[in-house]
Amino acid sequence: MHRPAPHPLRRVAVAGASGLVGRALLHSLAADAQVQAVHAVLRRAPGPGVLPEAKTRAVFADPAGLGQPGAPALPAIDAAFCALGTTIQVAGSQAAFRAVDLDAVLAFARAARDAGAQRLGVVSALGADAASSVFYNRVKGEAEAALTAVGWPRLVIARPSLLLGDRGPLGQPSRPAERLAQAVTPAIGWLLPARLRPIRADVVAHALHRALAADGAAVQILESDALQRLGA
Repeated sequence: MHRPAPHPLRRVAVAGASGLVGRALLHSLAADAQVQAVHAVLRRAPGPGVLPEAKTRAVFADPAGLGQPGAPALPAIDAAFCALGTTIQVAGSQAAFRAVDLDAVLAFARAARDAGAQRLGVVSALGADAASSVFYNRVKGEAEAALTAVGWPRLVIARPSLLLGDRGPLGQPSRPAERLAQAVTPAIGWLLPARLRPIRADVVAHALHRALAADGAAVQILESDALQRLGA
C-alpha cells in the first residue's frame, strides 16, 4: 500500500520572527493544518501578538551564535525560514550590517541543516548580486551564494521590493521610505513595473510559505512580481 510522503513543512524553524515578514510567516504557518510545530528563534521575549498561540514555541538564541559551543541547538525540523535582516542605519556600520545579513543568516541556515531541515526559504532583497557595486545588494548576493553552497535539496529565495507593513506592534519605528510608499502606492503604484512595486510583508510571507511547501528546482528565486502573484 502506497503511503503519501510526509508534508515537507511539518516541523519548522523561523529566524527573524520579530520582523515584518517573520511575524507574518509565523501566522501563515500556524494557520496551515499540515504544519505541526513552529519554532521561532528569538533573542528576547517578543511583544504581545507576535507569536501565534497555536503550534508556536520560542527558542531563545542569537542566530549568529547557533552552532557555537554553549549555544542551544535547534530542535529536529523538516524545514526553515530565514527572515533576518537589518539596515545600515539601524546596524550602525557596514560591518554590523554584514554580521546580521550575511553571518547570522548563514549560521542559522547551517544550524537548521544540522537539525535535519531539507528545505530553506530565505528573504533576500530586490537587486541582490554578489558582484554589485552597491554594498547592500552585494551583501545580499553574497548571502544567497553562501546559502546555495550549503547544498540544500530545496532552497527558495525571495527578492521582495520595498516592504510594507505595520511596524508598531513590533516596537519598531516606521521608516520614511515605507511611510511614503504606503501613502502613494494606492494612487500611483500601478504605474510602476510589477517587479518594482512596494509589496506587503504578509504577501511575501504567504508566497514563500507556498513555494517552500511545493516541489521544484533545488534553487528557486522569486522576484517581487512573482511574489505578488503567488502570495496574493
